[in-house]
Amino acid sequence: MTFDQAMAFIREHGIVLSAARGPVPRMAEVIAGEPIKGSWWAHPKSHQIFAIFQKLADSPDILVCRMIGGKVTFVHRRLWPALVRLADRFEPTQIAQVHQEHTAKGHHEAHEVPYPEWVPAEVFDEAGKL
Repeated sequence: MTFDQAMAFIREHGIVLSAARGPVPRMAEVIAGEPIKGSWWAHPKSHQIFAIFQKLADSPDILVCRMIGGKVTFVHRRLWPALVRLADRFEPTQIAQVHQEHTAKGHHEAHEVPYPEWVPAEVFDEAGKL
């Protein structure tokens, strides 16, 4: 799977979990092309999965948050106006933007941008029209 195919998949589905099990598709399994037992880090396509995850996180059309069950969730920009319109139905931590960083020591750190600081002005305008 390519990055463009991954983006198209997320655009089509709107909301996709990165790897956790839940009520929406799991991007790691879509990239792998098969169900993954255990951690995706041990899968033969782990490098491809990681590379696509990194590109998705850098995309201006993808919100990375912890919307579903506190797990890393990708939300396509086409749903952001609806998300903003319904923001009062979510816990603030669910719709905070998550940036993941790998430190020089190999640690994994997550940083959050609280809602609504990450929301572009045009998305607020679109949300107001819903």
